[in-house]
Amino acid sequence: MPPAQPRPQPAASSWWSDALADPWRDPDAQVVVVKTPVEEPPELEKPPPPGQGPRVGIGLVLIVSIVTALLAGALGGTLGYVFAGGGGSILGNSPLGSDPPLNGRAPDTVAALAKKVLPSVVTISMRVGAGTSLGSGFVVSADGYVITNNHVVQGGNGSATVRFSDASVAPATVVGGDDESDIAVLKINTAGLPEDQLKPVEFGDSDQLQVGDPVVAIGSPLGLTSTVTFGVVSYLDRPIRTSEGGTARYYSAIQTDAAVNQGNSGGPLFDGAGRVVGINSVIGTLSEDQATAGNVGLAFAIPINHARRVAQDVINTGKARRTVMGVSPDPSYRNPAGGARLASVEANGPAAGAGLHAGDVILAVNGKPVEEFWDLTALIRKYAPGAVVEVQYLRGTTKEKASVTLVADAK
Repeated sequence: MPPAQPRPQPAASSWWSDALADPWRDPDAQVVVVKTPVEEPPELEKPPPPGQGPRVGIGLVLIVSIVTALLAGALGGTLGYVFAGGGGSILGNSPLGSDPPLNGRAPDTVAALAKKVLPSVVTISMRVGAGTSLGSGFVVSADGYVITNNHVVQGGNGSATVRFSDASVAPATVVGGDDESDIAVLKINTAGLPEDQLKPVEFGDSDQLQVGDPVVAIGSPLGLTSTVTFGVVSYLDRPIRTSEGGTARYYSAIQTDAAVNQGNSGGPLFDGAGRVVGINSVIGTLSEDQATAGNVGLAFAIPINHARRVAQDVINTGKARRTVMGVSPDPSYRNPAGGARLASVEANGPAAGAGLHAGDVILAVNGKPVEEFWDLTALIRKYAPGAVVEVQYLRGTTKEKASVTLVADAK
């Protein structure tokens, strides 16, 4: 068969020479313009029929997944480096917020304070009769002295176990204590302990506290060791009298709303700088049963200036000096206006030397009101022997003032 003759092509100058490129041309039109291609296009490769040809193995899928995951990790790591290192930002030159070092805490935070002081706080356990007394305490010297409440160790055999915040333990013995101030001192047997195990606390000045100051209580409430709670000073010089175990105890307390429960007894109350300002001792509660008593936001601590003085007496002499003014208040006196009436005044005693008489009604000590008869004892015990206090009193209907130089009792 003779080869097909090429169809005539339009002249390049024809007005319809570009008709094949016309996008609006009807492809079904009866009249067509044919332009012979320069060369025949290659035949398209036919896809293999189903079920034939190579398959994409699961290994490739896994490889792709793994590579994707690695890329995602690399991307995350790169972005993390950029953000943490401050070397740039996907937001351009306007990064949002800041990125402090991980686990870093400002030195004035509760977290930083707790980390600093926890090694100084211990849990104290002692056999008392058929049971175990559990309380808290804190290391006050590099040679192993520990301060706690006297009621934590009272009735025991004098041997105790102390547990540190890192869970290590050591035996300890009771050096001595004072039941009325509720302060006791233990001495840790340091044999076998690492050289840096004992970390003494720093003492603060409880006389410099103000209502509203932040405080942190640390101890072992209900046996939960190294528990940290936070609050504020709610009141200062709150007269406290307790009679747990039949012993009357008196002190002018720091009141706080930091959560304190059974087991916190003897533990430290820290100020915002991590210095001990008190010893957690008792709580106010609505329960009539001590076994079910719990925190209601009323906790009371012995001021550290008082406790430290008593502890030093115990270490030096084996007993504590009790500060007195040489009077005996009348427990039967009750007056809506408050006050403590003096039943007797010791001859040649401090009060007598200041001009006080039996029958005078003490209204305040250094500006702190006396509401009950035992408030007078609690407020006086705050001060060291030799301190001079201003006493406001009522004689008949006349208010008077006197300066009394306090002394140590003769016991």
